[in-house]
Amino acid sequence: MQSTKSEERHIICELRCDDCNTERVKTLILQFVEPARAEPGCLYYDLYQSLEAPNTFYIIDGWTNQQAVEDHAGNQHVASVMDELRPLLTFGPVITLNARVSD
Repeated sequence: MQSTKSEERHIICELRCDDCNTERVKTLILQFVEPARAEPGCLYYDLYQSLEAPNTFYIIDGWTNQQAVEDHAGNQHVASVMDELRPLLTFGPVITLNARVSD
């Protein structure tokens, strides 16, 4: 699927949990990665863990267009993992949708 930079959507999603849930939350969030990478329109999908606050995670992902973002958000796999993840979070998910401006 071809895209232009003005159509691309890049997401930063922040999630936090109590220290006692860090490993469980990381395991759950990792369940998003491979299925998302296989979705039509996914440019990249990566999980990051803060070095300063290990209970803070960032999902940084890129999509060819807004429709691909919406399709991902509506995916049953996302909903299923979120049902398990949400009770363990103390913050988030906070999702910031961005457009790429650099080449």
